[in-house]
Amino acid sequence: MKRISTIFLQTIIVLIGIGTFIFMLWEPQLEGRNVNSTLFEIYFKDAFLIYAYIASIPFFIALYQAFKVLEYARQNKIFSQPAIKALRTIKYCAITIICFVVGAEGYLIIIQRKVEEDIAGGVMMGLVIIFISVIVATVAIVLEKNLQKAIDKK
Repeated sequence: MKRISTIFLQTIIVLIGIGTFIFMLWEPQLEGRNVNSTLFEIYFKDAFLIYAYIASIPFFIALYQAFKVLEYARQNKIFSQPAIKALRTIKYCAITIICFVVGAEGYLIIIQRKVEEDIAGGVMMGLVIIFISVIVATVAIVLEKNLQKAIDKK
């Protein structure tokens, strides 16, 4: 790949990471139930929020690995074992995200339904995240296999 295009894509990855991190810190303060809460109550007494923060770790790991894959492409080292390892890590991170979201969906469907809250928005967001994660895992699997075949032919 050309140097400028990989630097551009790496910049986009960094911006996605920073934007996601800022959103994750800022959004809980906007919830209606947290209007009169202190920062401690918002961030440390909500088990679901702590679960969401733990579940975001694989997302940031996958972003870092995608950054590394682009770095390998920029250095013309895309056909190497470290690139395959990075793609494999991205695949595992996507699968882990799917598992975390399925757990959150189960919580919403089983526990929150008893409280009679409207869970449709949360369930739909979870399904979108699962769909995106399946696409990312599939692309990582295909790229990993193709790179492995290319390395084996060398």
